[in-house]
Amino acid sequence: MNKKSYSIILGISALLMLFIFLLVGHHRGIPDRVRLDRGTLLGTGSSVAERIRPVAQVNIASAETQGEPVKNAAAAPPPSRNGQQVYQSTCVACHDAGIAGAPKLGDKGQWAKHVAKGLDTLYASALNGVQGSTGAMPAKGGNPALSNAEVRAAVDYMVARSK
Repeated sequence: MNKKSYSIILGISALLMLFIFLLVGHHRGIPDRVRLDRGTLLGTGSSVAERIRPVAQVNIASAETQGEPVKNAAAAPPPSRNGQQVYQSTCVACHDAGIAGAPKLGDKGQWAKHVAKGLDTLYASALNGVQGSTGAMPAKGGNPALSNAEVRAAVDYMVARSK
């Protein structure tokens, strides 16, 4: 080997040693930092049970424990929402933008031809859905959880806002 080869090998070795020295020096204090961070996160005196306990608990007391007789929950209808609430939760998606031929809320020209057919026809269209060349309306606005009364209330709200 010649002198040039030795100097290249010596340079690479020195560079490698410097890299190892810096790497070890950089990582030397990590266990202490981890210990400090862990102490801050865990707090002092907290047990494992305290750290893993649920954030919240649900307590459902039966009506019997509260002194009231238990009623048949399936027979009780859910509280009805008014027309504006139903519109905001279901109808707004199509009737605000006019999607799929839906008449826009407040557009008297678009609603006039629908209102002329009568409220019973509007109720039937909203409850059962409509498929036509001018657009489509899913039954109950695509929300089968709505009651018939809630759908009628939404129709009444949209008609009143569009006259």
